[in-house]
Amino acid sequence: MAKKFSTLRSAMSPESQARAQAATAEMLRDMPLQELRQARGLSQKVLAEILHVQQPSIAKMEKRTDMYISTLRSHIEAMGGQLDVVARFPDGSVRISNFSDLSA
Repeated sequence: MAKKFSTLRSAMSPESQARAQAATAEMLRDMPLQELRQARGLSQKVLAEILHVQQPSIAKMEKRTDMYISTLRSHIEAMGGQLDVVARFPDGSVRISNFSDLSA
């Protein structure tokens, strides 16, 4: 018989729970657009309706490795998010503000 995940998690040691939480957080920090859309509970069809495009356009967009920032921004905003462009350097990170007015 299957057990609830919450039951299994509560049986784990605090150290194991912390490691599992850290691993989950790491996976959520880095994912392709397709997985992000799925994690947000959206189908390609629903996202296409929000963006006023055809579903195959969403499939094509999710496979691209190069796209306009405005295209990525609209995709992220349609999922309820906000896109920030950040440059990371050894001595710190800088949010690039040139793209903040793209949606206007």
